[in-house]
Amino acid sequence: MRVVIAGGHGKIGLRLARLLGEREEHAIALVRSAEQEADVVALGAHPVIFDLEAGSAQDLATVLAGADAVVFAAGAGPGSGADRKDTVDRGAAVLLAQACELAGVRRYVMVSSMGADTGAAGLPAGADEVFAAYLDAKKAADDDLRARDLDWTILRPGALTMASGTGEVRLAEKTGRGEVPREDVAAVLLALLDEPRTAGLTLELIGGDTPIPEAVAAVLPG
Repeated sequence: MRVVIAGGHGKIGLRLARLLGEREEHAIALVRSAEQEADVVALGAHPVIFDLEAGSAQDLATVLAGADAVVFAAGAGPGSGADRKDTVDRGAAVLLAQACELAGVRRYVMVSSMGADTGAAGLPAGADEVFAAYLDAKKAADDDLRARDLDWTILRPGALTMASGTGEVRLAEKTGRGEVPREDVAAVLLALLDEPRTAGLTLELIGGDTPIPEAVAAVLPG
């Protein structure tokens, strides 16, 4: 399976690249700078420098040529303002979807966020403006993807932690709030990529007590 990871140097992207490398399925990891390339190579992935905020869909489609799937795991990150929440968390996700259509890549797995179903409208009065912008950006990206003729799956993790993965999660259309290690998020992403019947599903993810293969099997239609 040839997978392109947008956000290939992010904490989740690197973990997913490692899992694919362990299976000798070498991901293409989109990175922002040459300084990030060595980390990606060390995990068995192939780095490609691409600016998701400034690049064109046509140029990105060239990178995607021949891919089986893409994973959007990019994010503006802590400390960024509302403008970059829009250009990365929304704009880059939309750019990737446009490039998929141009390149003929149908499978798209999106790392979204819990709360993206309502966006900022679901927050209490006085909520942090940047976080509100983040949720609005995630909602807009999810809505855009759902409207496209692609085999998409949207994964909405709870609060991300740096704890070691347990291999056990709670995965459902609605899970309630909770935390989840980034390692487990990456493992679930790989399981979703492996299961084409998850296309068309929007799923929430938190820590739980169900092994990941069983959790994915439980959400399959029919």
